[in-house]
Amino acid sequence: MSTQAQESPPDWVPVEHRLFGLDRRTFRPALIVLTVALVLIYGLPLVSAAIPWHNAIKAGDVLDLGGGATAVPPVGWQLESGALVGAAGGGSPVQLATGGATIAIQVASFPGSADAFLDQVQRAEGDDRPGGLGGGRTTATTDSGLVGVAQSSTSTGGDGLEVAFKLATGSGPAVAEAPALLVVVRTAPGQFERFQQAVTALVRSITPAVNR
Repeated sequence: MSTQAQESPPDWVPVEHRLFGLDRRTFRPALIVLTVALVLIYGLPLVSAAIPWHNAIKAGDVLDLGGGATAVPPVGWQLESGALVGAAGGGSPVQLATGGATIAIQVASFPGSADAFLDQVQRAEGDDRPGGLGGGRTTATTDSGLVGVAQSSTSTGGDGLEVAFKLATGSGPAVAEAPALLVVVRTAPGQFERFQQAVTALVRSITPAVNR
């Protein structure tokens, strides 16, 4: 009589990696994404409300996103968190604001695609993400060659846009292991179109360190 080894199901998790029936290997990426979402939802707005900022963006200013990554902010907006290239204290999170709109930028470690990163961010946001009508995901491409994903939403509470990138160009393991970047835009209801040009220009300007 012959016997054959049974193959494990595709979603089977070895005993040594289980905790309460969950795969412990997924805990760290999920915790990082949850932290990013909480900072963007609660941390930056609280700081903005507590401190009177008078730090208007001027022509030629460039944001220091950390690790050599940069972006060009819209002129006239207030830099409420983060720093410009050449100033002390660079790196994310970054928050920009103007009347009726905010842009938050966060860089985080995430071993996976930009699409998977945005999935986890939106799950972490839960009910705090603007609801209502939302478009499907689209491709977002920067002038430096980064290719990410973007998704918008519209509701009576406000309009929103979330864009995710991996800070590396090309394909393969190097891109999967590169840092992830999240851009979160929030505007007053029906006001996103008013700021669309400024938001698009900022997103297109995002440049990873390797391309500088």
